[in-house]
Amino acid sequence: MLPFGVTLRYSGGLDIPNSGAEDAMSGMQQAWVDRAKKVLPAGGFGNFDPSIIIRAGKGSRVWDEDGNEYIDYLIGSGPMLLGHGNEEVDEVVIEQLSKGMTFFANNAQGIELAEVILDAVACGEQLRYVSSGGEADMYAIRLARAYTGRDKILKFEGGYHGMSAEAQMSLAPTKLINFPQAVPDSAGIPEAVRNEMLIAPYNDLDFLRSLVAEHGDEIAGLIVEPLQRIIPPEPGFLEAVREICTEHGIVLIFDEVVTGFRLAYGGAQEFYGVTPDVCTLGKAIGGGFPLAAIAGREEIMRHFDKAAVGGDNWLMQLGTLSGNPVASAAGIKTLEILRRPGMYDKLRASGAAIQASCTKHLDAAGIDHKIVGDATLFDICFTTRAVRDYRDYMTHDQKMNGVFNKVLRDNGIFKSPGKVYPSMALTEEDLQLTDAAIEKAAKALAEMA
Repeated sequence: MLPFGVTLRYSGGLDIPNSGAEDAMSGMQQAWVDRAKKVLPAGGFGNFDPSIIIRAGKGSRVWDEDGNEYIDYLIGSGPMLLGHGNEEVDEVVIEQLSKGMTFFANNAQGIELAEVILDAVACGEQLRYVSSGGEADMYAIRLARAYTGRDKILKFEGGYHGMSAEAQMSLAPTKLINFPQAVPDSAGIPEAVRNEMLIAPYNDLDFLRSLVAEHGDEIAGLIVEPLQRIIPPEPGFLEAVREICTEHGIVLIFDEVVTGFRLAYGGAQEFYGVTPDVCTLGKAIGGGFPLAAIAGREEIMRHFDKAAVGGDNWLMQLGTLSGNPVASAAGIKTLEILRRPGMYDKLRASGAAIQASCTKHLDAAGIDHKIVGDATLFDICFTTRAVRDYRDYMTHDQKMNGVFNKVLRDNGIFKSPGKVYPSMALTEEDLQLTDAAIEKAAKALAEMA
């Protein structure tokens, strides 16, 4: 951390106080929380704990409005893979700002970024931009229906695919009913949507085969996070899913909004060696700006082209900020940096070091736990049970999870309640401070026993 009283100035010209400046700023955060409660439902944006207001970020660190400094393992829920305020990304963004912020019309940056993305992802022959990952998933589902002429969509319980009505089926059900029935996770979803959704347990090939054998000719698409939240596919699972979809003419959609350019440069389809028909991308491709995309085989993607498929088969899609040139410029530079030698080795080494710290300290404290996920994206589950699917995940001790995360935050670690997102900006000092915080959190759990 920075010495007491020192401020870090980054390219935006903002003075970022370190935690030693807390006294001077005390109360700023609470003032913003109070203001938020007056104008925002539940006092927040709906994304994260509204009791913390982030003022600034640089590299691997963020600062709240009271000047508290944290090592950032949330990184904007994934997009800041290079860390905050990367100077090379900032430079191209500033250059583009001087030329214009958005046009609605095509722009060279968006075209170039599409070329870069399609060169990276195995399934990509054509691409269409949107502004968010949830929007990309919604269109991918609709695209599968347009291509096949079928209506039903198959997803796995616990899989997150955005905020569409279909995606909000059996995302995080508290009532566990029999498969393949769907459970709506939100008010405002018509009952008719439930009838077009089929739900299966992740990593269960026997159930999947029996379900598709019964409904295969009705299913337009199967959408899956290849790494479901943090749960990895068992060996052979994704390969079998690919075979099942091919056999029954089902469009296989990989939701790579999180895993794209994170598990590997070519995403989960490169990392696991399984190619879908369509994938959705977000987070990393915009370099921290709102940008997402649907990429896939030309014969499927052509349904976005009215002239190619005719009015009855055309999937209408447009968006005011789709292919935004500022976001595209940031994405081009971000992906260029990610292609440099050693970048993914560094990311994986950092994640492995954090995992090793968790194992060391939790084992020493006698705490039952499982590290679930990949070195690039994972979390700790306080359970003795192997975590293969959503229902296994729900057995982990939520009270212990809450204490663990609270102690980490109290000791300068900023993370999601259910994920650790390592970034390429992490330093050896960050990892040492993280290790010390994990040790304190493990001891706090031991005291609970």
